[in-house]
Amino acid sequence: MAGFSPVGPSVFVALVGVLTVFLVWKFGREWFPTSLKLRGASGLIAAFFYAISPTVIIFSRSSWNPNVMPFFSLLCIYSIWKVWKENKFKWLIVLGISYAFCLQSHYLGLLLLPTLGIFLLITKKNKKFWHYSLFSVLLFLFLMSPLVIFDARHGWRNFAAMRKFFAVRQETVSIKPWKAIPKIFPIFEKINSRLVGGRDINAGVYLTIVIFVFAVWLIINRKKEERLSKDAYILIFTWLTFALLGLGLYKQEIYDHYYGFFFPAPFFLLGALVQDTFGIAKKAGRILIVLGCLYLVFVNFKESPLKYPPNQQLRRAKEVAQKVAEEAKDKEFNFAVIAERNYESGYRYFLEMWKKPVVDIDAQKPDTITNQLFVVCEMPKEKCDPTHNPKAEVANFGWSKIEKEMTVFGTTLYKLVHTK
Repeated sequence: MAGFSPVGPSVFVALVGVLTVFLVWKFGREWFPTSLKLRGASGLIAAFFYAISPTVIIFSRSSWNPNVMPFFSLLCIYSIWKVWKENKFKWLIVLGISYAFCLQSHYLGLLLLPTLGIFLLITKKNKKFWHYSLFSVLLFLFLMSPLVIFDARHGWRNFAAMRKFFAVRQETVSIKPWKAIPKIFPIFEKINSRLVGGRDINAGVYLTIVIFVFAVWLIINRKKEERLSKDAYILIFTWLTFALLGLGLYKQEIYDHYYGFFFPAPFFLLGALVQDTFGIAKKAGRILIVLGCLYLVFVNFKESPLKYPPNQQLRRAKEVAQKVAEEAKDKEFNFAVIAERNYESGYRYFLEMWKKPVVDIDAQKPDTITNQLFVVCEMPKEKCDPTHNPKAEVANFGWSKIEKEMTVFGTTLYKLVHTK
Protein backbone atom coordinates (compact mmCIF):
# COMPACT_ATOMS: atom_id res chain seq x y z
CA MET A 1 0.00 0.00 0.00
CA ALA A 2 2.88 2.40 0.82
CA GLY A 3 5.01 1.17 -2.07
CA PHE A 4 7.67 0.00 0.42
CA SER A 5 8.19 3.64 1.41
CA PRO A 6 9.82 4.00 4.86
CA VAL A 7 7.10 6.55 5.68
CA GLY A 8 4.39 3.88 5.35
CA PRO A 9 5.01 2.13 8.71
CA SER A 10 5.21 5.50 10.48
CA VAL A 11 1.84 6.51 9.02
CA PHE A 12 0.40 3.19 10.18
CA VAL A 13 1.75 3.72 13.72
CA ALA A 14 0.28 7.25 13.75
CA LEU A 15 -3.13 5.93 12.69
CA VAL A 16 -2.96 3.26 15.40
CA GLY A 17 -2.11 6.01 17.89
CA VAL A 18 -5.17 8.03 16.85
CA LEU A 19 -7.34 4.91 17.12
CA THR A 20 -5.95 4.32 20.62
CA VAL A 21 -7.14 7.80 21.63
CA PHE A 22 -10.61 6.89 20.37
CA LEU A 23 -10.60 3.61 22.33
CA VAL A 24 -9.50 5.39 25.51
CA TRP A 25 -12.50 7.72 25.12
CA LYS A 26 -14.93 4.89 24.33
CA PHE A 27 -13.79 2.48 27.04
CA GLY A 28 -13.52 5.26 29.63
CA ARG A 29 -17.18 6.18 29.06
CA GLU A 30 -18.22 2.55 29.35
CA TRP A 31 -16.17 1.69 32.42
CA PHE A 32 -17.03 4.76 34.48
CA PRO A 33 -20.68 5.68 33.94
CA THR A 34 -22.21 7.80 36.66
CA SER A 35 -25.46 9.53 37.54
CA LEU A 36 -23.50 12.64 38.53
CA LYS A 37 -23.33 15.88 36.55
CA LEU A 38 -20.22 14.94 34.56
CA ARG A 39 -21.71 11.77 33.09
CA GLY A 40 -19.41 10.37 30.40
CA ALA A 41 -16.68 12.93 31.09
CA SER A 42 -14.18 10.33 32.30
CA GLY A 43 -13.57 9.00 28.79
CA LEU A 44 -13.26 12.49 27.33
CA ILE A 45 -10.81 13.61 30.02
CA ALA A 46 -8.71 10.44 29.74
CA ALA A 47 -8.60 10.66 25.93
CA PHE A 48 -7.75 14.38 25.97
CA PHE A 49 -4.76 13.96 28.28
CA TYR A 50 -3.68 10.82 26.44
CA ALA A 51 -3.74 12.78 23.15
CA ILE A 52 -1.61 15.68 24.45
CA SER A 53 0.92 13.60 26.42
CA PRO A 54 4.43 14.29 25.03
CA THR A 55 5.54 10.71 25.60
CA VAL A 56 2.49 9.27 23.84
CA ILE A 57 2.99 11.65 20.90
CA ILE A 58 6.65 10.72 20.57
CA PHE A 59 5.86 7.00 20.43
CA SER A 60 2.93 7.51 18.07
CA ARG A 61 4.75 9.15 15.19
CA SER A 62 7.58 6.79 14.27
CA SER A 63 7.91 3.18 13.20
CA TRP A 64 9.05 0.87 15.98
CA ASN A 65 7.62 -2.39 17.33
CA PRO A 66 6.83 -1.13 20.88
CA ASN A 67 4.91 1.85 19.51
CA VAL A 68 1.79 -0.19 18.71
CA MET A 69 1.82 -1.95 22.06
CA PRO A 70 -0.55 0.47 23.88
CA PHE A 71 -3.28 -0.24 21.32
CA PHE A 72 -3.07 -4.02 21.59
CA SER A 73 -2.59 -4.08 25.38
CA LEU A 74 -5.72 -1.93 25.74
CA LEU A 75 -7.62 -4.37 23.51
CA CYS A 76 -6.41 -7.20 25.76
CA ILE A 77 -7.71 -5.48 28.87
CA TYR A 78 -11.03 -4.57 27.28
CA SER A 79 -11.44 -8.13 25.98
CA ILE A 80 -10.92 -9.59 29.44
CA TRP A 81 -13.45 -7.07 30.76
CA LYS A 82 -16.08 -8.23 28.24
CA VAL A 83 -15.38 -11.86 29.12
CA TRP A 84 -15.35 -11.32 32.89
CA LYS A 85 -18.23 -8.88 33.30
CA GLU A 86 -20.55 -9.73 30.42
CA ASN A 87 -19.67 -13.37 29.64
CA LYS A 88 -19.20 -12.45 25.99
CA PHE A 89 -16.81 -15.28 25.22
CA LYS A 90 -16.30 -14.29 21.58
CA TRP A 91 -14.01 -11.62 22.95
CA LEU A 92 -11.59 -14.41 23.82
CA ILE A 93 -10.76 -14.46 20.11
CA VAL A 94 -9.93 -10.75 20.21
CA LEU A 95 -7.87 -11.42 23.32
CA GLY A 96 -5.83 -14.14 21.61
CA ILE A 97 -5.13 -11.96 18.56
CA SER A 98 -4.33 -8.85 20.60
CA TYR A 99 -2.02 -10.64 23.00
CA ALA A 100 -0.07 -12.20 20.14
CA PHE A 101 0.57 -8.74 18.66
CA CYS A 102 1.32 -7.39 22.11
CA LEU A 103 4.05 -9.97 22.73
CA GLN A 104 5.52 -9.39 19.30
CA SER A 105 5.74 -5.68 20.12
CA HIS A 106 7.85 -6.25 23.23
CA TYR A 107 8.34 -9.20 25.55
CA LEU A 108 7.35 -7.06 28.56
CA GLY A 109 3.86 -7.93 27.36
CA LEU A 110 4.40 -11.02 29.53
CA LEU A 111 3.59 -8.77 32.51
CA LEU A 112 0.00 -8.64 31.27
CA LEU A 113 -0.37 -12.37 31.91
CA PRO A 114 -1.07 -12.17 35.68
CA THR A 115 -3.91 -9.67 35.14
CA LEU A 116 -5.41 -11.64 32.26
CA GLY A 117 -5.01 -14.90 34.17
CA ILE A 118 -6.69 -13.66 37.36
CA PHE A 119 -9.79 -12.36 35.60
CA LEU A 120 -10.02 -15.47 33.44
CA LEU A 121 -9.95 -17.59 36.60
CA ILE A 122 -12.80 -15.67 38.26
CA THR A 123 -14.94 -15.66 35.11
CA LYS A 124 -18.08 -17.82 35.24
CA LYS A 125 -17.39 -20.62 32.80
CA ASN A 126 -19.50 -22.81 30.56
CA LYS A 127 -18.98 -24.87 27.40
CA LYS A 128 -18.82 -21.77 25.22
CA PHE A 129 -16.00 -20.42 27.37
CA TRP A 130 -13.88 -23.53 26.83
CA HIS A 131 -14.64 -23.72 23.10
CA TYR A 132 -13.68 -20.11 22.50
CA SER A 133 -10.68 -20.46 24.79
CA LEU A 134 -9.34 -23.37 22.75
CA PHE A 135 -9.88 -21.49 19.51
CA SER A 136 -8.22 -18.39 20.99
CA VAL A 137 -5.14 -20.36 22.08
CA LEU A 138 -4.81 -21.98 18.65
CA LEU A 139 -5.14 -18.59 16.98
CA PHE A 140 -2.54 -17.14 19.34
CA LEU A 141 -0.09 -19.95 18.54
CA PHE A 142 -0.70 -19.52 14.82
CA LEU A 143 0.02 -15.80 14.97
CA MET A 144 3.15 -16.38 17.05
CA SER A 145 4.47 -19.13 14.76
CA PRO A 146 6.21 -16.81 12.23
CA LEU A 147 8.21 -15.26 15.07
CA VAL A 148 9.11 -18.71 16.43
CA ILE A 149 10.13 -19.93 12.97
CA PHE A 150 12.21 -16.81 12.36
CA ASP A 151 13.85 -17.22 15.76
CA ALA A 152 14.65 -20.87 15.07
CA ARG A 153 16.27 -19.97 11.75
CA HIS A 154 18.41 -17.27 13.37
CA GLY A 155 19.82 -19.07 16.38
CA TRP A 156 16.95 -18.30 18.79
CA ARG A 157 18.09 -14.69 19.24
CA ASN A 158 14.79 -13.39 20.61
CA PHE A 159 14.39 -16.34 22.92
CA ALA A 160 17.93 -15.84 24.21
CA ALA A 161 17.20 -12.14 24.82
CA MET A 162 14.03 -13.02 26.75
CA ARG A 163 15.84 -15.68 28.75
CA LYS A 164 18.60 -13.25 29.62
CA PHE A 165 16.09 -10.54 30.51
CA PHE A 166 14.13 -12.74 32.92
CA ALA A 167 16.68 -15.38 33.99
CA VAL A 168 20.07 -13.65 34.31
CA ARG A 169 18.98 -12.20 37.62
CA GLN A 170 22.24 -10.70 38.76
CA GLU A 171 22.12 -8.37 35.76
CA THR A 172 18.47 -7.61 35.12
CA VAL A 173 15.69 -9.15 37.23
CA SER A 174 15.29 -10.14 40.87
CA ILE A 175 13.21 -13.21 41.71
CA LYS A 176 12.33 -11.90 45.16
CA PRO A 177 8.93 -10.15 44.85
CA TRP A 178 9.35 -8.20 48.08
CA LYS A 179 12.34 -6.44 46.52
CA ALA A 180 9.88 -4.59 44.29
CA ILE A 181 7.80 -3.14 47.14
CA PRO A 182 10.12 -0.21 48.06
CA LYS A 183 10.30 0.73 44.37
CA ILE A 184 6.56 0.79 43.70
CA PHE A 185 5.90 4.36 44.84
CA PRO A 186 8.95 5.88 43.06
CA ILE A 187 8.14 3.98 39.86
CA PHE A 188 4.50 5.10 40.02
CA GLU A 189 5.73 8.68 40.43
CA LYS A 190 7.96 8.28 37.37
CA ILE A 191 5.11 6.76 35.35
CA ASN A 192 2.79 9.64 36.23
CA SER A 193 5.51 12.13 35.42
CA ARG A 194 6.50 10.59 32.07
CA LEU A 195 2.99 9.78 30.86
CA VAL A 196 0.37 12.04 32.43
CA GLY A 197 2.42 14.86 33.94
CA GLY A 198 4.13 16.13 30.79
CA ARG A 199 7.54 14.84 31.97
CA ASP A 200 7.36 17.24 34.92
CA ILE A 201 8.72 15.65 38.11
CA ASN A 202 6.61 17.78 40.47
CA ALA A 203 3.45 16.96 38.51
CA GLY A 204 4.28 13.28 38.83
CA VAL A 205 4.59 13.53 42.63
CA TYR A 206 1.30 15.45 43.00
CA LEU A 207 -0.55 13.07 40.70
CA THR A 208 0.68 9.99 42.53
CA ILE A 209 -0.56 11.25 45.89
CA VAL A 210 -3.92 12.44 44.54
CA ILE A 211 -4.59 9.28 42.52
CA PHE A 212 -3.75 6.97 45.41
CA VAL A 213 -5.77 8.80 48.07
CA PHE A 214 -8.89 9.52 46.03
CA ALA A 215 -9.00 6.18 44.21
CA VAL A 216 -8.89 4.20 47.45
CA TRP A 217 -11.51 6.50 49.01
CA LEU A 218 -13.86 6.15 46.03
CA ILE A 219 -13.57 2.36 45.88
CA ILE A 220 -14.45 2.08 49.58
CA ASN A 221 -17.34 4.55 49.48
CA ARG A 222 -18.89 3.79 46.11
CA LYS A 223 -22.56 2.86 46.30
CA LYS A 224 -23.79 -0.61 45.36
CA GLU A 225 -25.70 0.68 42.34
CA GLU A 226 -22.38 1.97 40.98
CA ARG A 227 -20.79 -1.47 41.04
CA LEU A 228 -19.77 -1.27 37.39
CA SER A 229 -17.23 1.50 37.82
CA LYS A 230 -15.98 -0.07 41.06
CA ASP A 231 -15.13 -3.20 39.08
CA ALA A 232 -13.42 -1.03 36.48
CA TYR A 233 -11.27 0.52 39.21
CA ILE A 234 -10.37 -2.97 40.41
CA LEU A 235 -9.39 -4.06 36.88
CA ILE A 236 -7.22 -1.01 36.26
CA PHE A 237 -5.57 -1.19 39.67
CA THR A 238 -4.78 -4.87 39.08
CA TRP A 239 -3.35 -3.95 35.66
CA LEU A 240 -1.17 -1.25 37.22
CA THR A 241 -0.18 -3.29 40.28
CA PHE A 242 1.36 -6.13 38.28
CA ALA A 243 3.02 -3.61 35.99
CA LEU A 244 4.60 -1.88 38.99
CA LEU A 245 5.67 -5.18 40.56
CA GLY A 246 7.23 -6.35 37.31
CA LEU A 247 9.09 -3.11 36.71
CA GLY A 248 10.08 -3.02 40.38
CA LEU A 249 11.93 -6.31 39.96
CA TYR A 250 13.89 -4.92 37.02
CA LYS A 251 17.35 -3.77 38.10
CA GLN A 252 18.37 -1.59 35.17
CA GLU A 253 17.15 1.67 33.66
CA ILE A 254 13.42 1.72 32.85
CA TYR A 255 12.85 3.44 29.52
CA ASP A 256 9.60 5.07 28.45
CA HIS A 257 8.75 2.41 25.86
CA TYR A 258 8.74 -0.21 28.64
CA TYR A 259 5.45 1.35 29.79
CA GLY A 260 3.72 0.46 26.53
CA PHE A 261 1.73 -2.44 27.94
CA PHE A 262 -0.10 -0.10 30.35
CA PHE A 263 0.16 3.34 28.70
CA PRO A 264 -3.61 4.06 28.96
CA ALA A 265 -4.06 2.89 32.58
CA PRO A 266 -3.05 6.10 34.45
CA PHE A 267 -5.14 8.18 32.03
CA PHE A 268 -8.22 6.09 32.84
CA LEU A 269 -7.62 6.69 36.54
CA LEU A 270 -7.20 10.40 36.00
CA GLY A 271 -10.40 10.68 33.94
CA ALA A 272 -12.45 8.63 36.39
CA LEU A 273 -11.17 10.46 39.46
CA VAL A 274 -11.80 13.91 37.97
CA GLN A 275 -15.33 12.90 36.98
CA ASP A 276 -16.21 11.30 40.31
CA THR A 277 -14.59 13.82 42.66
CA PHE A 278 -15.94 16.82 40.73
CA GLY A 279 -19.45 15.43 41.09
CA ILE A 280 -19.32 15.24 44.87
CA ALA A 281 -17.01 18.15 45.62
CA LYS A 282 -18.09 21.55 46.92
CA LYS A 283 -17.42 24.76 45.01
CA ALA A 284 -13.91 25.23 46.42
CA GLY A 285 -13.06 21.60 45.64
CA ARG A 286 -14.26 21.95 42.06
CA ILE A 287 -12.13 25.05 41.59
CA LEU A 288 -9.08 23.11 42.80
CA ILE A 289 -9.87 20.26 40.41
CA VAL A 290 -10.18 22.65 37.46
CA LEU A 291 -6.93 24.39 38.40
CA GLY A 292 -5.20 21.02 38.73
CA CYS A 293 -6.36 20.00 35.25
CA LEU A 294 -5.25 23.33 33.79
CA TYR A 295 -1.83 22.81 35.39
CA LEU A 296 -1.59 19.40 33.71
CA VAL A 297 -2.58 20.92 30.38
CA PHE A 298 0.15 23.54 30.80
CA VAL A 299 2.98 21.10 31.62
CA ASN A 300 1.94 18.78 28.77
CA PHE A 301 1.83 21.57 26.17
CA LYS A 302 5.07 22.99 27.55
CA GLU A 303 6.96 19.78 26.64
CA SER A 304 4.97 18.88 23.55
CA PRO A 305 7.20 17.69 20.67
CA LEU A 306 4.70 19.27 18.26
CA LYS A 307 6.24 22.67 19.08
CA TYR A 308 9.41 21.78 17.23
CA PRO A 309 9.86 21.66 13.44
CA PRO A 310 10.04 18.21 11.82
CA ASN A 311 13.51 16.71 11.35
CA GLN A 312 12.81 15.96 7.69
CA GLN A 313 14.22 12.45 7.84
CA LEU A 314 12.75 11.51 4.45
CA ARG A 315 14.34 14.47 2.67
CA ARG A 316 17.64 13.81 4.43
CA ALA A 317 17.59 10.13 3.48
CA LYS A 318 16.89 11.00 -0.15
CA GLU A 319 19.63 13.63 -0.43
CA VAL A 320 22.21 11.43 1.29
CA ALA A 321 21.25 8.46 -0.91
CA GLN A 322 21.66 10.67 -4.01
CA LYS A 323 25.17 11.62 -2.89
CA VAL A 324 26.07 7.97 -2.22
CA ALA A 325 24.80 6.96 -5.65
CA GLU A 326 26.81 9.77 -7.25
CA GLU A 327 30.03 8.82 -5.44
CA ALA A 328 29.61 5.07 -6.07
CA LYS A 329 29.71 5.65 -9.86
CA ASP A 330 27.49 2.60 -10.54
CA LYS A 331 30.05 0.26 -8.96
CA GLU A 332 29.05 -2.21 -6.23
CA PHE A 333 29.28 -0.84 -2.71
CA ASN A 334 28.46 -1.65 0.89
CA PHE A 335 26.48 0.69 3.09
CA ALA A 336 26.17 1.41 6.83
CA VAL A 337 24.65 3.96 9.20
CA ILE A 338 26.07 5.07 12.54
CA ALA A 339 23.31 6.58 14.65
CA GLU A 340 21.68 6.35 18.06
CA ARG A 341 18.14 5.66 16.82
CA ASN A 342 18.21 5.01 13.11
CA TYR A 343 19.04 2.20 10.70
CA GLU A 344 20.01 1.66 7.07
CA SER A 345 16.51 0.96 5.76
CA GLY A 346 15.45 4.58 5.09
CA TYR A 347 18.52 5.27 2.94
CA ARG A 348 18.47 1.85 1.28
CA TYR A 349 14.88 2.38 0.19
CA PHE A 350 15.99 5.05 -2.27
CA LEU A 351 19.16 3.23 -3.31
CA GLU A 352 17.23 0.06 -4.10
CA MET A 353 14.39 1.97 -5.74
CA TRP A 354 16.97 3.57 -8.06
CA LYS A 355 18.46 0.09 -8.63
CA LYS A 356 21.89 1.03 -7.33
CA PRO A 357 24.29 -1.91 -6.69
CA VAL A 358 24.24 -1.81 -2.88
CA VAL A 359 25.39 -5.14 -1.38
CA ASP A 360 24.72 -6.55 2.12
CA ILE A 361 27.89 -7.77 3.78
CA ASP A 362 27.85 -11.38 4.94
CA ALA A 363 31.00 -12.18 6.91
CA GLN A 364 30.79 -15.81 5.77
CA LYS A 365 30.62 -14.83 2.10
CA PRO A 366 33.74 -12.88 1.03
CA ASP A 367 32.20 -12.06 -2.35
CA THR A 368 29.69 -9.77 -0.59
CA ILE A 369 32.51 -7.46 0.54
CA THR A 370 32.98 -4.81 -2.16
CA ASN A 371 35.82 -2.35 -2.72
CA GLN A 372 34.01 0.59 -1.17
CA LEU A 373 31.90 1.22 1.91
CA PHE A 374 29.76 4.30 2.43
CA VAL A 375 29.07 5.18 6.05
CA VAL A 376 26.48 7.75 7.07
CA CYS A 377 27.09 9.16 10.54
CA GLU A 378 24.17 11.01 12.14
CA MET A 379 26.06 11.63 15.38
CA PRO A 380 28.45 14.50 16.22
CA LYS A 381 31.57 14.16 14.11
CA GLU A 382 33.84 13.44 17.09
CA LYS A 383 31.76 10.34 17.88
CA CYS A 384 31.76 8.84 14.38
CA ASP A 385 35.18 7.15 13.87
CA PRO A 386 33.93 4.92 11.01
CA THR A 387 37.16 2.93 10.62
CA HIS A 388 36.88 1.53 14.15
CA ASN A 389 33.13 1.33 14.68
CA PRO A 390 32.04 -2.11 16.02
CA LYS A 391 28.78 -2.19 14.05
CA ALA A 392 28.64 -5.34 11.94
CA GLU A 393 28.01 -3.50 8.66
CA VAL A 394 31.25 -1.57 9.28
CA ALA A 395 33.45 -4.12 11.06
CA ASN A 396 32.78 -6.86 8.50
CA PHE A 397 34.21 -4.63 5.76
CA GLY A 398 37.65 -5.23 7.26
CA TRP A 399 40.64 -2.95 7.66
CA SER A 400 39.85 0.34 6.02
CA LYS A 401 40.77 3.97 5.61
CA ILE A 402 38.78 7.09 4.84
CA GLU A 403 39.15 8.06 1.20
CA LYS A 404 36.64 10.88 1.22
CA GLU A 405 34.61 12.78 3.80
CA MET A 406 31.52 14.87 2.98
CA THR A 407 28.79 16.78 4.82
CA VAL A 408 25.27 16.15 3.49
CA PHE A 409 22.09 17.53 5.08
CA GLY A 410 23.59 17.68 8.56
CA THR A 411 25.17 14.23 8.39
CA THR A 412 28.76 13.19 7.76
CA LEU A 413 29.19 10.83 4.82
CA TYR A 414 32.37 8.76 4.62
CA LYS A 415 33.70 6.78 1.70
CA LEU A 416 35.90 3.96 3.00
CA VAL A 417 38.22 1.73 1.01
CA HIS A 418 40.40 -1.20 2.06
CA THR A 419 43.90 -0.54 3.38
CA LYS A 420 46.61 -2.23 1.35
